Amino acid sequence: MTEMNPMTHAPLPGGILIEGLRKVYGHGDTAVEALKSVNMTVGPGEVVGLVGPSGSGKSTLLKCLGAIIEPTSGRMTLGNELIYDNGWTTSDLRALRRDRIGFVFQAPYLIPFLDVTDNVALLPMLAGVPNAEARRRALELLSALDVAHRAKAEPSQLSGGEQQRVSIARALANRPPVILADEPTAPLDSERALAVMRILNQMARQAQTAIIVVTHDEKIIPTFKRIYHIRDGQTVEEAGEGRSL
Repeated sequence: MTEMNPMTHAPLPGGILIEGLRKVYGHGDTAVEALKSVNMTVGPGEVVGLVGPSGSGKSTLLKCLGAIIEPTSGRMTLGNELIYDNGWTTSDLRALRRDRIGFVFQAPYLIPFLDVTDNVALLPMLAGVPNAEARRRALELLSALDVAHRAKAEPSQLSGGEQQRVSIARALANRPPVILADEPTAPLDSERALAVMRILNQMARQAQTAIIVVTHDEKIIPTFKRIYHIRDGQTVEEAGEGRSL
């Protein structure tokens, strides 16, 4: 493994570009540097793994990239839009998260009193997409993910694998340039975990979405073509196996 040289990476036509990102918690003698000049790129249509031990900075990096917490310094570009340059470039972080970033979590977090279609269509509708178009988009995604037959079902009626596929459809519903997946396969067996990775790779290619998957799951690590290891707040890049799915 070799240390990544940020100067070798030109701005991307889309995807993710992180340059010199730092995050310090606290001040003075009690300050803790959680991220130390992190540099990272993920191209459009690419799925990249982010691995590291507990306390290494994975969660902090994901929260910064997801505009949930503010970095201390550095730059972040998502899909050709500079969102952070030693300070946020927009005052509406809620709209940024809604429109530019899709989230997939370990638990699906589907809304229990909405059916599958409405769970997927909700974010586009909140973003101002007309109801009919939002539902059409939802059904298109559900079909692509082989869960259209469950469109009228409630989340409690779905299997764990079906729920996770619906959560992926929801993450894609606003057509974001970036998806952040936090341990999306942790609760799944090997077959379902690899199925989720197959879906993420297919959707990344089709929508030219850049996807970061934070994982400890040994079952899926061989599927990545590139992996970033984070240790003590610093990233090191290595080539992955890129095993066929």
